Amino acid sequence: MKVLVVFCAFVALCAGSAIPVVPGDNSHYVEGESRYIWMPDGEGVPHLVDLHEPADEALLASRNGANNQYWLYTRQNPTNPQIIVNGNANSIWNSNYVASRPLKVVVHGWNSNGNSGINPLITSAFLAVQDANVIVVDWRALANSNYLSAANGVPGVGQFLGNFLIWLIGTAGGNWNNVHLVGFSLGAHVVGNAGRTTSGRVARITGLDPAGPIFGGNSNALNPNDGQYVEAIHTDGGLLGIFDRSANADFYPNGGRNPQPGCWISTCSHSRAYDLFASSVRTNHFVGRLCSNTNQAQNNQCTGSTFNMGNAIISKRGSGIYGLTTSNNWPY
Repeated sequence: MKVLVVFCAFVALCAGSAIPVVPGDNSHYVEGESRYIWMPDGEGVPHLVDLHEPADEALLASRNGANNQYWLYTRQNPTNPQIIVNGNANSIWNSNYVASRPLKVVVHGWNSNGNSGINPLITSAFLAVQDANVIVVDWRALANSNYLSAANGVPGVGQFLGNFLIWLIGTAGGNWNNVHLVGFSLGAHVVGNAGRTTSGRVARITGLDPAGPIFGGNSNALNPNDGQYVEAIHTDGGLLGIFDRSANADFYPNGGRNPQPGCWISTCSHSRAYDLFASSVRTNHFVGRLCSNTNQAQNNQCTGSTFNMGNAIISKRGSGIYGLTTSNNWPY
């Protein structure tokens, strides 16, 4: 019997350490056990990540939230950003920032930058429906390191973002009730930490498939207390994203897990969160139904009251678990 136990433990260890060879295929992955996982970069290309690779402490000491760049887009400059420099008031006065407009902030995930696909997609959606200030946060200096380094740097990146927002509104004006933060994957946890740094004054926070690896049960993960209203859209729960509740309102389109309609690999399902959100901003057509628990959501068995997923309404408020179905291509 003892030999059988040892053999089973050895098999489990080998399975957890086996290197997957099919790009984007995370069918091998067991949360909390597997060493390797495929993760997409900013253009959706899968990269193999070793979750046991140690964080680079020297890099974390030199690359942190102080390296954040803040790119402002408005209807006056919808495609060419103006750089707002934290602490430099002239960079605001010489920009198209208008304090009375809603302020939208978009934060990318791992191995990405300000030009990655999520940013123009969501920025253009916001500007299509609102005369807003949209700030894209480029934190590539840290995001483009190994996953553990980037993940360990998330709290600092978020704190610097939160302090930037405090400075921006204190210097150039604005209203916390007009601030909406949106983050994808690791960026979802970044905006959570930013909201926490502002003492929860941010009106709305949207986490797009908040990153799962090392963030399950992590105090630095997105949580319902980070803003006045916090929501999460789960599309690859249990793999690249967290499946458990992370917000006041948690949406589980198509069960919240891989595969999403039209996706054949996990990395596609993870990225689907920002596609769905961008579509919701433009059309506001995703109607969730209240669920009694996440098991109902996973099995698309929710029949309760309705609440729309996503959209650009800053005054949006609600709570609960919501399920819904979407189609497999734009606008879903």
